[in-house]
Amino acid sequence: MASNKRMKGVSVTLPVYTFNFATPLTAKKAADSDHTHKWTVGLRGFHGDLSFCIKKVVFRLHDTYPNPVRSIEEPPFELSETGWGEFEVLVKVHFHPAANEKAAQLYHHIRLHPYQDDPAGGPWPKDKPVTSFVYDELVFNEPTEAFYQILADNNVVNSSGLPQRKYAGKDYNIPPFSLQMEQEELDRLDKAQREVNQQIIQLRQRKAALEQDKGTT
Repeated sequence: MASNKRMKGVSVTLPVYTFNFATPLTAKKAADSDHTHKWTVGLRGFHGDLSFCIKKVVFRLHDTYPNPVRSIEEPPFELSETGWGEFEVLVKVHFHPAANEKAAQLYHHIRLHPYQDDPAGGPWPKDKPVTSFVYDELVFNEPTEAFYQILADNNVVNSSGLPQRKYAGKDYNIPPFSLQMEQEELDRLDKAQREVNQQIIQLRQRKAALEQDKGTT
């Protein structure tokens, strides 16, 4: 039987993402005449339903909202509202007692406007939701044996859950994250590092040449 004993030297990572979808309101609400958009904010993962390890998710909205602290205690861990402005939401993730872990804090900026053209090249369609996805990771260092078993039973141990290739469809609910995207980002960073290293070498050579010229004059 698994226990609450900590597993020394063990670390398990659970990839997750926060998101929001926003669409313009087509009719004014009598009580909220200044609201322009309907939006949904939430937390999801790549291993399906996250309730195997998450007890509840608490969202702290802007203080101008009635009851700005909203607790969602069952999946899906998301909530919908209306508003007119963009702001940052505190997303506090509470785990089941078996985890014996402190709550994790994430942040998501509510995005209402596209600030860009549609990827197809034209203006952003009025009926197309604006989406925002933010990748994050919940890292459990030296988890309890009981919690490690829960993570292992849900295929989290030694598996990111990320799809192999980038999603190329039109479903706005699907995030862009994938192992392919991760490798492309690593390749870009490696290329940038090599370019910086080459510039450093050239600057050192230039400095040495200038010092040599100075010494011969």
